[in-house]
Amino acid sequence: MVKPRLRRHGKKQRVTYRIIAIDSQSRREGEAIKEVGFYNPRGEQTQLDLSAIVVLLKEGAQLTETVRDILKRAGVLEEVRINLQLKIEF
Repeated sequence: MVKPRLRRHGKKQRVTYRIIAIDSQSRREGEAIKEVGFYNPRGEQTQLDLSAIVVLLKEGAQLTETVRDILKRAGVLEEVRINLQLKIEF
């Protein structure tokens, strides 16, 4: 299953994240299928590739909690009008 999730970049105390599409069983730093955005928590900056995110969601990708919250703050989920629920697997 493919999941959009965060990949950590930067130095200590100066972290930034890239939002990537990756297989759910891969490691955080594993090989990404596609990079779909950027998030800087210090400056609250977000840059998203909306068309790529919409394609992933329509193909059945499951969002992680953090990425879902970032997309909500950016207003993407309301624009796309996709009612998504996070599936938690144990």
